[in-house]
Amino acid sequence: MLETKSRIIETATVLFQQKGYKGVGLNELLRECSITKGSLYHHFPNGKEELLIACLHSLNESITSQIEDIFAQHTSAYVAVTAMIDMLIAQYEETGAITGFTVSSMVSEMASLSDPVRTACAQLYENLQVIYSQKLMAEGFTETAAQTTAVSLSAIIEGGMMLCLAQKSAEPLRIVANTIAKMLRD
Repeated sequence: MLETKSRIIETATVLFQQKGYKGVGLNELLRECSITKGSLYHHFPNGKEELLIACLHSLNESITSQIEDIFAQHTSAYVAVTAMIDMLIAQYEETGAITGFTVSSMVSEMASLSDPVRTACAQLYENLQVIYSQKLMAEGFTETAAQTTAVSLSAIIEGGMMLCLAQKSAEPLRIVANTIAKMLRD
């Protein structure tokens, strides 16, 4: 039973990232997950929005864990951020997509319509900003400067990912990497 729920979350996460929340219909979810409507509502009694929130929590755990690992492997925030962006570029160039790392489409679609969805998305960004700011403080940034820089990093990287998808090019992330290099080295 837990296996079915996990499979639903995994499949729905990919669909929501590829097509957006509104772009994924109930019948498509059922078909792609190989489940019945009854099974979906058994696992997610409040329906598609509850499933989206479960997907966001799963993404939050996955992304946070991956970024923590990257930041733990590197001695400086600059090198860690560069490694993270290099990974995103490689994924984009290999697959033409950036799955598993961005929730922007879901935020833009649903944040004004659903406070629980907005809160789930905000939690991911907050987690990433904590990782960034802790690394920056370890390098001598004041707490305020580290937090401000962490918000800027989140915005720049997320924007770079969206521009890659919109422009069908990894170039925006390369530009972001150069901008961050200047920002963190000054």
